Amino acid sequence: MSNTNSVVTELLTAFPQGCTQMYFKSSLTALSHAMEDQVLASDTEDEQPLIIASFQKERFYRQEAHRYGRIGTLSPHVYVLAAPETEFSSISDVYEKVAFTEDDALSHEWHLVIIGKNYATCLICREKTHLPKTQASEMAMDNSRRFEGIWTFDRQVSQKAAEILLHRIAGYRPELKKKINQALKLYCQSIPDKSNVHQFDVFDSPMINPDPFVQRLITYLQAGQYKLIKANRFLSVKEKKERLLNSVTDAIRRSLNPQEILQVAVDKLGEGMGVCRCLIYRCQETDLNAKINHEFLNDKIKSIKGKTWPLKNNPLFQEVLDVRESISIDDVTIDSRIQDHSSALSKLITSCSIISWLMVPILYQGKLLGMMELHHCDAIPITWKPEDIALVDAIATQVGVALIQAESYANLENLNEQLEALDRTRSNLVAITGHELRTPLSTIQVCLESLANEPEMSEELRQVMLTTALHDAERMRKLVQDFLTLSQLEGGTVEWNSEPLSLEECIDLSLSHIRSRQDQSVIPTIKNLVIDELPLVQADGEWLVEVLTKLLDNACKFTDGSGQITIQVQEIDEDTLQITIADNGRGIEPEKLDQVFDRFYQEEGALRRSAGGTGLGLAICRQIVKNWGGKIWAQSEGKNLGSKFHFTLPKFDASSINTNRNKKNSHLSSQESLK
Repeated sequence: MSNTNSVVTELLTAFPQGCTQMYFKSSLTALSHAMEDQVLASDTEDEQPLIIASFQKERFYRQEAHRYGRIGTLSPHVYVLAAPETEFSSISDVYEKVAFTEDDALSHEWHLVIIGKNYATCLICREKTHLPKTQASEMAMDNSRRFEGIWTFDRQVSQKAAEILLHRIAGYRPELKKKINQALKLYCQSIPDKSNVHQFDVFDSPMINPDPFVQRLITYLQAGQYKLIKANRFLSVKEKKERLLNSVTDAIRRSLNPQEILQVAVDKLGEGMGVCRCLIYRCQETDLNAKINHEFLNDKIKSIKGKTWPLKNNPLFQEVLDVRESISIDDVTIDSRIQDHSSALSKLITSCSIISWLMVPILYQGKLLGMMELHHCDAIPITWKPEDIALVDAIATQVGVALIQAESYANLENLNEQLEALDRTRSNLVAITGHELRTPLSTIQVCLESLANEPEMSEELRQVMLTTALHDAERMRKLVQDFLTLSQLEGGTVEWNSEPLSLEECIDLSLSHIRSRQDQSVIPTIKNLVIDELPLVQADGEWLVEVLTKLLDNACKFTDGSGQITIQVQEIDEDTLQITIADNGRGIEPEKLDQVFDRFYQEEGALRRSAGGTGLGLAICRQIVKNWGGKIWAQSEGKNLGSKFHFTLPKFDASSINTNRNKKNSHLSSQESLK
């Protein structure tokens, strides 16, 4: 037999003027023990009270079983009810045990009724906690559990409660019907007429008053329980925030990639704080704008990822820079910092649906690395609590440290790469200079020794020796000159004389240099495909010819005499020309196209080259082109498929000259007027 009706409901139906009160579990435990102690301390020879105790679960009963073992010896009318879990069952022992089903309303209630000759009291309550039905929650003995019910010393209410419970017991144990009828006759005969129930007050019987000390005890317990719950709630919130901080810290420390660090931080922070939108972006104090690359969003919130975020005209950002700490706005509609400024900020707030705003700087040793922003976008504003702001500040500090570590690691990797490049450069320098200097010096020494020690040498052989010595001396001069030129270009000591130039004349001049330096019997065919009437270019003529000469010299070096070299010019746009020097010679492997402009780079290796040279020519070209703001690059399909070298030149802008001339004339006129 199962009864889903609540005893509390039935009792309040009988006494509609009664009212319930909320109790914590600790308070009910203290009350129950006080009522049981009253039985244990009374003179039981004449008393023999009725005791009915209903436990929700067998495990709760087991905690009090020893007490009821003593109470059961004091009266024949002791009834204990509980939902069985392991051993509890309906049986007559020292007292009567009554096992009810789990779907009975008693499984959610706490009852204790004691009726004697000289006193009566009852505690009738039902649980209001509504914990989820999990094994962990059912096993929990949490003192924050709450119950709603009645505690009174009124005999009439106690008798009615006893009657309800005795009928419930009779349903589960019909064999006790005779004993239950006896209990009803002995303890429950004076049930009042319902017509007079309205005269009864559950908590203030005119005949019996509860002990004031017990009342004060319960009040104290209730107040203490409220404080305990408040402390537990505070500790729970604090633990949750510390867990969030630890999770963010652990997550960002697993990566040395700044982008990954920021994305992990924005996701963890936004989810942990439960905000509508969370942003993290990199910025510096002098930036006018920032780009939003890292964003966390809740459902139905507009994304601003990829948008440009204003900084210079944002008074809140400027305030963060001034105070060097976070600022919060609980309600943007009434904040003076927003109302007193231009409508641009108001438009930003409206477009992003911001209601409450928190801005936290990411700082490291006073340097601004970025900004964290939390946006609340619901209709009702929120209040940013100091502990929430402190948590975001702590996370911002961890992010700042992680960013510095990541950047330091990246700088260290870059430095290692530079050191490796310098080491390669040093090795190439030693190899090239050793080869390029030792070989011509040896030749020059042999030629001079032969001329000095063999006076009878034929005139024809003398001329061969002198020509060879002069050729190798020129080779050494070019090596030293290239070293000096590159050093001046990289050191910024070159004086540039930019002027309007005819590109056709510069190309013709470079071709004449090539033909004068090269043996015409082995030089490949050079086709000048430059069209007539090209616009003037703005450059230093000497260095432009140097670039053209070195690119042509490089093409001749790696192209057979039967090959072909072409020179072409095309307009990229209204301000730029592109010069291309192409050959069908040896070609370059595609993965090495960027390396050919490095200093001392030799594709075949420094000591096994079939073509001479220092490996500085293309590095010099890159420095020269870089000076006038141009670009230089190489293209090739691979080995023996030829190569193309391109570089860009700015066109001459005649309007700028006229403008400068007008400014100069205006300045001279003003000086004349002053005279």
